[in-house]
Amino acid sequence: MKTSLLANGLLLALACASAQAETIGSVDTVFKLIGPDHKIVVEAYDDPKVGGVSCYLSRAKTGGIKGAVGLAEDKADAAVACRQVGPLQFKGKLPQQEEVFSERASLFFKHVRVVRMVDAKRNALVYLVYSDRLVDGSPKNSVTAVAVPADQPIPVR
Repeated sequence: MKTSLLANGLLLALACASAQAETIGSVDTVFKLIGPDHKIVVEAYDDPKVGGVSCYLSRAKTGGIKGAVGLAEDKADAAVACRQVGPLQFKGKLPQQEEVFSERASLFFKHVRVVRMVDAKRNALVYLVYSDRLVDGSPKNSVTAVAVPADQPIPVR
């Protein structure tokens, strides 16, 4: 009974942790007879501190039985493209570098992370996506930048 409650609580917590992502779409990459297919998912995230900037993250999601129950470890492959989608509004001063999104890629130890960096010299916001694991991360990464108009300096801490 306690194990069942713990498992249900863990699944609910994991579902809530990824609620900030909006799934745009997906494509299947490998057919699985039992469980969902392996796929590439495209999700949208709005930068929480910069209104008018959305990031589109594509990443591999493992299917099969392990993927269906949340026990699979997703591959480290991910790409990010951030774009200005409305008027830029800074919600306070930004740190030079800050993690803005994180989503699990395995049950406990692996995450896909997006970090925002401020390039004050070029008046741009740079976004980096990478995967880390408790013991050994991956050097696979992707980077994108959003140019900020010259007449709107980026407020940096």
